[in-house]
Amino acid sequence: MEYTTLGNTGTTVSRVCYGTWRFGRETGGVVETDREEAHELLDAARDHGINFIDTANVYGDPDGKSEQWIGEWLEDRDHDREDFVIASKVYFPFDGWGAPGPNDSGLGRKHIRAQIEGTLERLGTDYLDLYYIHRWDEETPIEETMSVLSDLVREGKVNHLGASTMAAWQLTKALWTSDAEGLERFDVTQPMVNAAHYDVVGDYLDVCADQDLAVCPYSPLGGGFLTGKYDQAEDGSVEAPDGSRASLDDLFEDRYATDRAWDVLEAVEAVADEVDATPAQVSLRWLMDQGRFTCIPIVGARSPDQLAENVGAVEVDLSDEQFERIDAARNGDE
Repeated sequence: MEYTTLGNTGTTVSRVCYGTWRFGRETGGVVETDREEAHELLDAARDHGINFIDTANVYGDPDGKSEQWIGEWLEDRDHDREDFVIASKVYFPFDGWGAPGPNDSGLGRKHIRAQIEGTLERLGTDYLDLYYIHRWDEETPIEETMSVLSDLVREGKVNHLGASTMAAWQLTKALWTSDAEGLERFDVTQPMVNAAHYDVVGDYLDVCADQDLAVCPYSPLGGGFLTGKYDQAEDGSVEAPDGSRASLDDLFEDRYATDRAWDVLEAVEAVADEVDATPAQVSLRWLMDQGRFTCIPIVGARSPDQLAENVGAVEVDLSDEQFERIDAARNGDE
């Protein structure tokens, strides 16, 4: 495993982060990853040298199974908490089997205060290494949000702050507010970024590069599109295996399988053949090799074998020409 500094912090993390959004998640009445499978995957992540684990209070909702199972794993396996960098999130309603109340969502002081306590209890820890705001809150002044988050840092409940999906101007406003008010600022971001979906968030990434923020992208393989398991039909649509993301998600083609994305996939597959790697590994390595900012992709492997393939990306070496070829396809260059 390779390790890197988490943006402009003193925390060292693996070049791959393990994402646990599938833990306890139900699709069509079936749990995607149950407790036993979750612990097996966490074991595999540890064995591969991954020390960076990503979760959220609402993963495995309504009772926060993802955080619960990570906490149980830490305790059952008798792990040293200090060996791991754990990130969680706050924003969405968390009802815990009950109907959410008027203050059970968003980024107001009352909701954040309640949710950090629940998150710490489920994880069985006294602190989080990283606490993200899961979304931007239009209803709460950003000054209030950054103030309560700063309090959590000063109280030792949180080490660093992160921002998930939002617009570039929102991220800029939050950073300016922190600087102007003498508050803690975001050190890490978590946008959706992959080789086929990059220029769409170009302004956002410009802010990250300028402010030395780490980027931990979710969906780094485009919902499986960049693994090469999908084919393009004659009418331009996606030919998807039964049970795959594309066969289940009506948004898949609009989000991932654009005309330019097919060109990116073609370039990725060609490079994969040249370096004796899989398209998934090349796609992840392309993210890790971003020069403007520290990029640590979040992988949500469903099996130990899939995780082993993802981790293999750290062994891939892309030449400047190969990196730029994928870039050219992404930019639509001839």
